[in-house]
Amino acid sequence: MSDNRPGLDTPLTTTRSRWFSFDSESVGRGAETVARFLGTGKYLAYQTVFVTVWIALNILLMQHAFDPYPFILLNLAFSTQAAYAAPLILLAQNRQENRDRVSIQEDRERAAQTKADTEFLARELAGVRISVGETASRDYVRHELDEIREMLTQIAQRLDNLDSSEVAEDPADAISDPH
Repeated sequence: MSDNRPGLDTPLTTTRSRWFSFDSESVGRGAETVARFLGTGKYLAYQTVFVTVWIALNILLMQHAFDPYPFILLNLAFSTQAAYAAPLILLAQNRQENRDRVSIQEDRERAAQTKADTEFLARELAGVRISVGETASRDYVRHELDEIREMLTQIAQRLDNLDSSEVAEDPADAISDPH
């Protein structure tokens, strides 16, 4: 909440009377409270009871009525009430409109940030997908290792075959007579 009063470290420069100085925030809060009350069924019930009692008293006290039949005083009271209620309701609506405007702006900023975050995450996800696509999968690595194992087994068998054939033959014959 903003306060229009200066801080304790700021000297007062105005000499005008504080009799009619209003804090707009306090007036606005009061206007909203009145406007909320005027829009309730409770208010309508109170007003109906008040008007009924007013009219009944003035009819029953016919000779000493404080507001005889055309009920001019009651009409003046309603006119005064309407003269104050309308601006209070408009003030409350303006304050609500300002809050809505701020809320909408915050929602727009939040939506823009969410959109930017989503686009960033989409780019990051695309980068991860590309990286995953370039890396070898577990099945691919297994297949390649199986092929290397088979090749090594075949090489080992050939070496074993060569070693066993060399032992059986004379080394001099193995050099002169290759298979």
